[in-house]
Parts: sequence; structure tokens; C-alpha cells
Amino acid sequence: MHKQRIMPAVKRIALVAHDNKKDDLIEWAKYNRGSLSKHELFATGTTGALIAQALDLQVFCFKSGPYGGDQQVGSKISEGEIDMLIFFWDPLTQQPHDPDIRALLRIAVLWNIPVACDRATADFLISSPIIHREYGHSIPDLHAHMKRFTKDD
Repeated sequence: MHKQRIMPAVKRIALVAHDNKKDDLIEWAKYNRGSLSKHELFATGTTGALIAQALDLQVFCFKSGPYGGDQQVGSKISEGEIDMLIFFWDPLTQQPHDPDIRALLRIAVLWNIPVACDRATADFLISSPIIHREYGHSIPDLHAHMKRFTKDD
């Protein structure tokens, strides 16, 4: 019930951060500007504007997370239009949009894309040799899944 998808060499990377983690993500992005500049960057509202300004790179910005941005990122993941998620989330602060955050992380895992929720994991992902080449990975085969429930009468 899975099929192979090829991620392109130029990855489409979503960058998301809670308010208490925005400075950490911006610092990480500045440090990794060289690698990030070789890929397409996407981000939720405020985070995207801050990263674009700090790195002087083009960043496609969705809405702010609490206003639907997390769901927009999740939608792009499910459509195969986001290849990696860097989400510096704050585990010590309750967020009013926690259900959206859980849904975003669930979609990222379901569609088998690399996800980093902290700087150490983000460092491992961005420094991997796979980041700059095509990569085949397994994704759900929705057609095969639906066929299981369709009867030939």
C-alpha cells in the first residue's frame, strides 16, 4: 500500500517556529544559509518574513500558524510539494492551535518526509549528503488503499 516518490535534488523545505523558538530557528538558518540557499524555502507567516529578512533569500510565506499556516504546510506536504519540515516547536508552552500542530506533524510522518523539531536534528538533516541529491522514499498509495474497499460487482 505504498509507492515510491523521488524527492528532487533541490528540496522544498518548510520552516516553522513557535514564538519562543523563532530566534533559535533564525540563528540556525543564518548558520546554514549556504545550504539553505540551494533549496526552495517555505515558512509560516512571521517566521518566513523574519528568515527572508535575516538571510536575504526568497521565502514563500503561508499564513501565520494560528491562522491556518500549519494547515497550509500540511496540505502542501500531502500534495508532495514540501520535502522536509524544520519545525522548532516549544514543548514547554501550550499553544492555542495545538491540534493544528499535531495534525501537521502527523501528516509529515504519514507522508514520510524528514522532520526536525530541534536544532540537533535539523543539523543532522541539513548536513546529510542526501540533502543535495534526489532521494527515493516510500509514500502512501492512496489508489491502492481505496481499491481495498471497492468491490467489483
